[in-house]
Amino acid sequence: MANKHETSTVIERKAQKVKPPSLYQVMLLNDDYTPMEFVVIVIQEFFNKDRETAMQIMLKVHREGKGVCGVFPKDIAATKVDSVLAYARQAGHPLQCVMEEV
Repeated sequence: MANKHETSTVIERKAQKVKPPSLYQVMLLNDDYTPMEFVVIVIQEFFNKDRETAMQIMLKVHREGKGVCGVFPKDIAATKVDSVLAYARQAGHPLQCVMEEV
């Protein structure tokens, strides 16, 4: 027979600190050939921005050389970059899209 006063051992697991996944900002880079209107369309279509926001980002790209279109987990950012580049090449534009860790 087991003793009524027996204590059971409780093992506490320390919560593991899981580092959140790195985020990447996707940016468009300025060039002298891609039409501004095309850049606005890219921002609206691929980054789901309204026309006003897309215009603001396009102007930032134009004036400052680059503009952030969004921040995403790595795999989504990479897909956005690839999609934008493919779309721009299909349209015959040299638009550059890059990602960098935030």
